[in-house]
Amino acid sequence: YPGNYQIGKIISGLERLGKMKDIIAFHAGIKLQDNKVITSGGRVLGITAWDKTISKAKERAYKGVKEIYFEDMYYRKDIAVKAIK
Repeated sequence: YPGNYQIGKIISGLERLGKMKDIIAFHAGIKLQDNKVITSGGRVLGITAWDKTISKAKERAYKGVKEIYFEDMYYRKDIAVKAIK
């Protein structure tokens, strides 16, 4: 993961993500402050999805990632690349 990370960034989109089929978010570097979910560490969330094939699960996971936003958000773009080859 690139460089340093900043804490205290408001995270949006968790409600939408929670309504998506066959996707789950594993919360890691987050905390609740003043009724807002904010970043509190380097690896903020792990988005996992499942489907009939690895390729479809990958697509579903990245659709979930696109629902999430916080300032300076970074995510890996190589998930499942080796498994699909």
